[in-house]
Amino acid sequence: MNTRWSTLAIHAGEEKRKPYGSLTTPIVQTSTFTFANSAEILEFMHSKSNGGPPSREEYGRYGNPTLRIAEQKLAALEGGERALLFASGMAAITTTLLTILSQGDHLLMVSGIYRRTSELAQAYLSLWGIETTFVPIDQPESWEEAVRPNTRLIFTETPTNPYLRVIDLHALVDFARRHRLLTIVDSTFATPINLRPLEYGVDLVIHSATKYLGGHNDLLAGVVIGPAEILNRIEEARGVLGTISNPNEAYLLIRGLKTVALRVHRQNENGQRVAEYLASHPRIQRVYYPALPSHPDHVIACRQMSGFGGVVSFEIDGDFACTARFIDLLRIPYIGPTLGGVESVVQQPAAFFSLDPRERAEAGIRDNLVRYALGIEDPQDLIADLEQALAQI
Repeated sequence: MNTRWSTLAIHAGEEKRKPYGSLTTPIVQTSTFTFANSAEILEFMHSKSNGGPPSREEYGRYGNPTLRIAEQKLAALEGGERALLFASGMAAITTTLLTILSQGDHLLMVSGIYRRTSELAQAYLSLWGIETTFVPIDQPESWEEAVRPNTRLIFTETPTNPYLRVIDLHALVDFARRHRLLTIVDSTFATPINLRPLEYGVDLVIHSATKYLGGHNDLLAGVVIGPAEILNRIEEARGVLGTISNPNEAYLLIRGLKTVALRVHRQNENGQRVAEYLASHPRIQRVYYPALPSHPDHVIACRQMSGFGGVVSFEIDGDFACTARFIDLLRIPYIGPTLGGVESVVQQPAAFFSLDPRERAEAGIRDNLVRYALGIEDPQDLIADLEQALAQI
């Protein structure tokens, strides 16, 4: 049976009959898992020596039954062999890169991605003798010029944060295979409902599960999904580095995933309608949303994505102060640094990025930029709220 994504989100990874007859997956709240006798320990150690997933749990830093259910569900949604859950999206990225890369290696990273990911490469990987070259998302010829004999992987987001650039996955995979590089795609903004990079031949997919996958702004988690051969190595590193999630967060994530298809479809609708409204408003200079023909990657996005998400970035016709006033005038969204939840959240990226205007300019963060992460509120109410705020600036 070819199960569809909304059904997988509810049932994948979970046994029909759960402990105690519970309908929901229980939280296994323990740090340690005990053994009946020494023979059971030896049997467990033999199973570990085979290199695959463990036959049972040993200690909370290595795994937990509630986490395993969340991981199986996430793997099914992305179409991957395995998934590993982490304490945050950055923990997933950090652990993955430290597992794959060694001193003297080089990686390519697409420019214009989440600033903390860029900071990881520039400020921390460099300390361990790992060099990074940043390349434009839409210039494959520059990738060819940047690749070196010691290049090991290329890392990108799609869509990117905050300008929602969309990479051509066919071009990415073709380039990587010719140069024998691993491909890693942070697909947080897309979600597996709108895009599944593994289907294009990408090696690893990463999500900040804090965002759309959790969907309720009440958990922190990250996930890496891909082939078991690579994930087994990353799992070993996760146990050493201590970057695993916990059973409470996993339980909340399982709960959130059951409605991810419904939520993302509504956020796709809200994103489309709000983007079209803003694109026609005289006080808006520019709208960044892949569904709009004005977006530089519109053709690629339409070819690859089944929906375009709930994040709309746009530039106000005004300066820093005017943009801040506009955000303060909005009545529905919260002001904050997250996205993907049921509540709308808005931010002025320049205010969060740096107090130094030169640093903002160098990073390409304009003072009049707004990133609006739409929730699942009624789109008419969201547009009416935008209308009243724009009328007052």
